[in-house]
Amino acid sequence: MLNDLAEKFERASRNYADANGIERDDDWFLLKLQEEIGEFTQAWNRVSGRGRRKGRSDEELAHDLADEAADVLGHVVLFAHRNDPDLSAAIKRKWLFQPEQA
Repeated sequence: MLNDLAEKFERASRNYADANGIERDDDWFLLKLQEEIGEFTQAWNRVSGRGRRKGRSDEELAHDLADEAADVLGHVVLFAHRNDPDLSAAIKRKWLFQPEQA
């Protein structure tokens, strides 16, 4: 499942980069993730009353937060896809996931 998602993010990111003349080198993946985390933080600050709303409604702020969360997720997946760690094993190890009981 994670590989399918990674391929979808990869295809979309590659298309965007090609259309905009962006070189996605090794540093780009981490730098872009950092940029998106900043935008996610900014959206959260607005939702939580710690940032200027800029005339946005509650619904628009919630939409912005969801969009930025999706961007962070996408760029985490892209970074992992580029660097090829064993995420399945790491998730089980770090999050202490146990096999489902029948």
